Amino acid sequence: MRSLFPVTDLTKSASGAEDPSGPPIDREWSLDELADAYAYPVGPSAEEPGTPWLRANMVSTLDGAAQHDGRSQPISCAADMRIFGTLRGLADVVIAGAETVRLEGYRPARARETFAARRAAAGQGPAPAVAVVTGSMDLDFSLPLFTEPLVPTLVVTGAGAPSDRIAAARKAGAEVVIAGEGGRVDPARVVRELAGRGLTRQLTEGGPRLLGQFVAAGVLDELCLTISPMLTAGDAQRIAGGPGLAVPERFFLASLLEEAGFLFTRYRRTDR
Repeated sequence: MRSLFPVTDLTKSASGAEDPSGPPIDREWSLDELADAYAYPVGPSAEEPGTPWLRANMVSTLDGAAQHDGRSQPISCAADMRIFGTLRGLADVVIAGAETVRLEGYRPARARETFAARRAAAGQGPAPAVAVVTGSMDLDFSLPLFTEPLVPTLVVTGAGAPSDRIAAARKAGAEVVIAGEGGRVDPARVVRELAGRGLTRQLTEGGPRLLGQFVAAGVLDELCLTISPMLTAGDAQRIAGGPGLAVPERFFLASLLEEAGFLFTRYRRTDR
Protein backbone atom coordinates (compact mmCIF):
# COMPACT_ATOMS: atom_id res chain seq x y z
CA MET A 1 0.00 0.00 0.00
CA ARG A 2 1.35 3.40 -0.88
CA SER A 3 0.27 6.92 -0.10
CA LEU A 4 -0.59 8.97 -3.17
CA PHE A 5 -1.99 11.87 -1.16
CA PRO A 6 -0.61 11.47 2.37
CA VAL A 7 -2.63 11.33 5.52
CA THR A 8 0.60 11.14 7.41
CA ASP A 9 4.14 10.93 6.10
CA LEU A 10 5.11 7.26 6.09
CA THR A 11 7.95 7.67 3.56
CA LYS A 12 11.22 6.71 5.26
CA SER A 13 14.84 6.90 4.26
CA ALA A 14 17.13 3.88 4.52
CA SER A 15 18.18 5.03 8.01
CA GLY A 16 14.57 5.09 9.15
CA ALA A 17 14.30 8.88 9.28
CA GLU A 18 11.47 10.67 7.55
CA ASP A 19 12.30 11.66 3.99
CA PRO A 20 9.46 13.79 2.56
CA SER A 21 11.26 14.13 -0.77
CA GLY A 22 11.61 10.39 -1.29
CA PRO A 23 9.29 8.24 -3.39
CA PRO A 24 6.28 6.59 -1.77
CA ILE A 25 7.05 3.18 -0.33
CA ASP A 26 4.90 0.36 -1.64
CA ARG A 27 4.50 -1.91 1.37
CA GLU A 28 1.89 -3.16 3.79
CA TRP A 29 1.03 -0.55 6.38
CA SER A 30 0.75 -1.81 9.93
CA LEU A 31 -2.59 -1.56 11.71
CA ASP A 32 -1.03 0.95 14.08
CA GLU A 33 0.01 3.17 11.15
CA LEU A 34 -3.47 2.90 9.67
CA ALA A 35 -4.96 3.84 13.04
CA ASP A 36 -2.79 6.97 13.13
CA ALA A 37 -3.72 7.81 9.55
CA TYR A 38 -7.46 7.41 10.13
CA ALA A 39 -7.65 8.88 13.63
CA TYR A 40 -10.76 10.91 14.35
CA PRO A 41 -10.11 14.66 14.45
CA VAL A 42 -9.46 15.92 17.97
CA GLY A 43 -10.61 19.50 17.34
CA PRO A 44 -14.39 19.16 17.63
CA SER A 45 -14.30 16.91 20.69
CA ALA A 46 -11.54 18.87 22.44
CA GLU A 47 -13.25 22.25 21.94
CA GLU A 48 -16.84 21.12 22.31
CA PRO A 49 -17.18 17.91 24.35
CA GLY A 50 -19.96 15.73 23.02
CA THR A 51 -19.69 16.97 19.43
CA PRO A 52 -20.21 13.96 17.12
CA TRP A 53 -18.16 13.12 14.04
CA LEU A 54 -20.00 10.85 11.60
CA ARG A 55 -17.79 8.90 9.23
CA ALA A 56 -19.01 6.50 6.55
CA ASN A 57 -17.07 3.55 5.15
CA MET A 58 -18.21 2.19 1.80
CA VAL A 59 -16.87 0.38 -1.27
CA SER A 60 -17.81 0.94 -4.91
CA THR A 61 -16.81 -0.55 -8.27
CA LEU A 62 -15.60 1.61 -11.15
CA ASP A 63 -19.15 1.66 -12.55
CA GLY A 64 -20.72 2.67 -9.25
CA ALA A 65 -21.97 -0.64 -7.82
CA ALA A 66 -21.90 -0.82 -4.02
CA GLN A 67 -22.69 -4.56 -4.01
CA HIS A 68 -22.49 -7.71 -6.08
CA ASP A 69 -25.19 -10.34 -5.55
CA GLY A 70 -26.44 -8.25 -2.65
CA ARG A 71 -23.18 -8.13 -0.68
CA SER A 72 -20.12 -5.87 -0.60
CA GLN A 73 -17.56 -8.62 0.04
CA PRO A 74 -17.16 -9.70 -3.63
CA ILE A 75 -15.94 -6.22 -4.63
CA SER A 76 -13.65 -5.83 -1.61
CA CYS A 77 -10.07 -7.01 -0.95
CA ALA A 78 -7.77 -7.85 1.96
CA ALA A 79 -6.47 -4.27 2.29
CA ASP A 80 -10.02 -2.95 2.29
CA MET A 81 -10.88 -5.32 5.13
CA ARG A 82 -7.82 -4.15 7.10
CA ILE A 83 -9.04 -0.57 6.80
CA PHE A 84 -12.56 -1.75 7.66
CA GLY A 85 -11.18 -3.30 10.86
CA THR A 86 -9.13 -0.20 11.65
CA LEU A 87 -12.12 2.11 11.31
CA ARG A 88 -14.11 -0.13 13.64
CA GLY A 89 -11.17 -0.19 16.05
CA LEU A 90 -11.31 3.61 16.32
CA ALA A 91 -15.09 4.07 16.59
CA ASP A 92 -17.34 4.40 19.63
CA VAL A 93 -20.29 3.05 17.65
CA VAL A 94 -20.90 1.33 14.31
CA ILE A 95 -24.22 2.35 12.75
CA ALA A 96 -25.94 0.12 10.19
CA GLY A 97 -29.38 -0.20 8.67
CA ALA A 98 -31.44 -3.29 9.42
CA GLU A 99 -31.30 -4.53 5.82
CA THR A 100 -27.50 -4.36 5.81
CA VAL A 101 -27.38 -6.19 9.12
CA ARG A 102 -29.48 -8.98 7.62
CA LEU A 103 -27.68 -9.20 4.24
CA GLU A 104 -24.15 -8.97 5.60
CA GLY A 105 -24.78 -11.27 8.56
CA TYR A 106 -23.64 -8.76 11.18
CA ARG A 107 -22.03 -10.07 14.33
CA PRO A 108 -20.92 -8.14 17.43
CA ALA A 109 -17.79 -6.02 17.06
CA ARG A 110 -14.86 -7.77 18.71
CA ALA A 111 -12.10 -6.48 20.93
CA ARG A 112 -8.73 -6.41 19.18
CA GLU A 113 -5.45 -6.29 21.05
CA THR A 114 -3.93 -3.98 18.43
CA PHE A 115 -6.33 -1.19 19.40
CA ALA A 116 -6.65 -1.94 23.14
CA ALA A 117 -4.17 0.65 24.44
CA ARG A 118 -5.39 3.29 22.01
CA ARG A 119 -9.02 2.74 23.04
CA ALA A 120 -8.17 2.75 26.74
CA ALA A 121 -6.28 6.04 26.36
CA ALA A 122 -9.30 7.55 24.60
CA GLY A 123 -11.64 6.39 27.37
CA GLN A 124 -13.35 3.87 25.09
CA GLY A 125 -14.56 0.38 25.91
CA PRO A 126 -12.90 -2.73 24.48
CA ALA A 127 -15.04 -2.69 21.32
CA PRO A 128 -17.50 -0.35 19.63
CA ALA A 129 -21.20 -0.76 20.14
CA VAL A 130 -23.29 -1.67 17.09
CA ALA A 131 -26.38 0.47 16.50
CA VAL A 132 -29.02 -0.97 14.18
CA VAL A 133 -31.36 1.59 12.63
CA THR A 134 -34.83 0.20 11.97
CA GLY A 135 -38.33 1.62 11.81
CA SER A 136 -40.11 -1.73 11.58
CA MET A 137 -37.98 -3.56 14.19
CA ASP A 138 -37.92 -6.53 11.80
CA LEU A 139 -34.87 -8.15 13.39
CA ASP A 140 -33.99 -11.59 14.71
CA PHE A 141 -33.15 -10.96 18.35
CA SER A 142 -31.85 -14.50 18.83
CA LEU A 143 -28.76 -13.73 16.73
CA PRO A 144 -25.32 -13.30 18.37
CA LEU A 145 -25.41 -9.57 17.54
CA PHE A 146 -28.02 -9.22 20.28
CA THR A 147 -27.24 -12.13 22.61
CA GLU A 148 -23.42 -12.17 22.67
CA PRO A 149 -22.01 -8.63 22.29
CA LEU A 150 -19.17 -7.28 24.43
CA VAL A 151 -21.11 -4.01 24.50
CA PRO A 152 -24.92 -4.08 24.38
CA THR A 153 -26.25 -3.63 20.87
CA LEU A 154 -28.37 -0.53 20.32
CA VAL A 155 -31.62 -0.68 18.36
CA VAL A 156 -32.48 2.78 17.05
CA THR A 157 -36.12 3.22 16.10
CA GLY A 158 -39.08 5.60 16.11
CA ALA A 159 -41.44 6.31 18.98
CA GLY A 160 -44.23 4.46 17.15
CA ALA A 161 -42.34 1.19 16.73
CA PRO A 162 -44.34 -1.95 17.66
CA SER A 163 -44.32 -2.29 21.45
CA ASP A 164 -43.96 -6.07 21.33
CA ARG A 165 -40.81 -5.75 19.19
CA ILE A 166 -39.37 -3.16 21.55
CA ALA A 167 -40.04 -5.55 24.44
CA ALA A 168 -38.37 -8.41 22.52
CA ALA A 169 -35.30 -6.28 21.86
CA ARG A 170 -34.94 -5.35 25.51
CA LYS A 171 -35.50 -8.94 26.61
CA ALA A 172 -32.61 -9.99 24.32
CA GLY A 173 -30.35 -7.46 26.07
CA ALA A 174 -30.42 -4.70 23.46
CA GLU A 175 -30.76 -1.04 24.39
CA VAL A 176 -33.60 0.68 22.54
CA VAL A 177 -32.93 4.26 21.43
CA ILE A 178 -35.85 6.41 20.27
CA ALA A 179 -34.75 8.74 17.48
CA GLY A 180 -37.89 9.73 15.62
CA GLU A 181 -41.64 10.11 15.73
CA GLY A 182 -44.12 7.47 14.63
CA GLY A 183 -42.47 4.72 12.60
CA ARG A 184 -39.87 7.05 11.11
CA VAL A 185 -36.27 7.37 12.24
CA ASP A 186 -34.78 10.86 11.93
CA PRO A 187 -31.14 10.53 10.75
CA ALA A 188 -30.02 13.79 12.37
CA ARG A 189 -31.59 12.69 15.65
CA VAL A 190 -29.80 9.34 15.41
CA VAL A 191 -26.49 11.21 15.45
CA ARG A 192 -27.58 13.41 18.38
CA GLU A 193 -29.04 10.58 20.47
CA LEU A 194 -25.91 8.47 20.13
CA ALA A 195 -23.66 11.45 20.91
CA GLY A 196 -25.79 12.09 24.00
CA ARG A 197 -24.75 8.64 25.20
CA GLY A 198 -21.08 9.57 24.80
CA LEU A 199 -20.79 7.83 21.42
CA THR A 200 -19.29 10.72 19.45
CA ARG A 201 -16.84 8.83 17.21
CA GLN A 202 -19.48 7.45 14.86
CA LEU A 203 -18.99 5.09 11.92
CA THR A 204 -21.74 4.11 9.52
CA GLU A 205 -21.32 1.16 7.16
CA GLY A 206 -24.58 1.81 5.35
CA GLY A 207 -26.35 0.41 3.59
CA PRO A 208 -27.03 2.77 0.72
CA ARG A 209 -30.47 3.82 1.95
CA LEU A 210 -29.20 4.76 5.42
CA LEU A 211 -26.16 6.57 4.02
CA GLY A 212 -28.44 8.47 1.65
CA GLN A 213 -30.53 9.58 4.62
CA PHE A 214 -27.47 10.84 6.49
CA VAL A 215 -26.32 12.72 3.37
CA ALA A 216 -29.74 14.28 2.82
CA ALA A 217 -29.86 15.37 6.48
CA GLY A 218 -26.47 17.08 6.13
CA VAL A 219 -24.90 15.21 9.05
CA LEU A 220 -22.18 13.21 7.27
CA ASP A 221 -18.75 14.64 8.12
CA GLU A 222 -16.46 12.20 6.32
CA LEU A 223 -16.61 9.49 3.66
CA CYS A 224 -14.01 6.71 3.48
CA LEU A 225 -14.63 5.23 0.04
CA THR A 226 -12.76 2.27 -1.43
CA ILE A 227 -12.83 2.33 -5.23
CA SER A 228 -12.61 -1.23 -6.46
CA PRO A 229 -10.95 -1.80 -9.89
CA MET A 230 -13.89 -3.90 -11.04
CA LEU A 231 -16.83 -3.54 -13.41
CA THR A 232 -20.10 -5.32 -12.70
CA ALA A 233 -22.77 -3.66 -14.89
CA GLY A 234 -26.24 -4.77 -13.75
CA ASP A 235 -28.51 -2.72 -11.54
CA ALA A 236 -26.72 -2.86 -8.16
CA GLN A 237 -27.28 0.00 -5.74
CA ARG A 238 -24.94 2.97 -5.49
CA ILE A 239 -23.30 3.73 -2.13
CA ALA A 240 -26.10 6.19 -1.28
CA GLY A 241 -29.75 6.08 -2.28
CA GLY A 242 -32.99 7.93 -1.67
CA PRO A 243 -34.01 11.50 -2.47
CA GLY A 244 -31.31 13.68 -3.99
CA LEU A 245 -29.99 16.98 -2.66
CA ALA A 246 -31.22 20.18 -4.30
CA VAL A 247 -27.59 21.36 -4.42
CA PRO A 248 -24.73 18.82 -4.40
CA GLU A 249 -22.59 19.07 -1.27
CA ARG A 250 -18.86 19.54 -1.84
CA PHE A 251 -16.32 17.40 0.05
CA PHE A 252 -12.53 17.73 -0.16
CA LEU A 253 -9.96 14.97 -0.58
CA ALA A 254 -8.18 14.40 2.74
CA SER A 255 -6.11 11.35 1.78
CA LEU A 256 -5.57 8.76 -0.93
CA LEU A 257 -3.90 5.35 -0.66
CA GLU A 258 -3.45 2.68 -3.33
CA GLU A 259 -2.83 -1.05 -3.36
CA ALA A 260 -3.17 -3.49 -6.27
CA GLY A 261 -5.36 -1.04 -8.19
CA PHE A 262 -7.72 -0.40 -5.26
CA LEU A 263 -7.96 3.25 -4.22
CA PHE A 264 -8.69 4.05 -0.58
CA THR A 265 -10.02 7.59 -0.47
CA ARG A 266 -11.04 9.80 2.42
CA TYR A 267 -13.19 12.88 1.85
CA ARG A 268 -14.33 15.48 4.39
CA ARG A 269 -16.94 18.20 4.35
CA THR A 270 -15.46 21.55 3.41
CA ASP A 271 -16.97 23.26 6.47
CA ARG A 272 -15.47 20.93 9.08
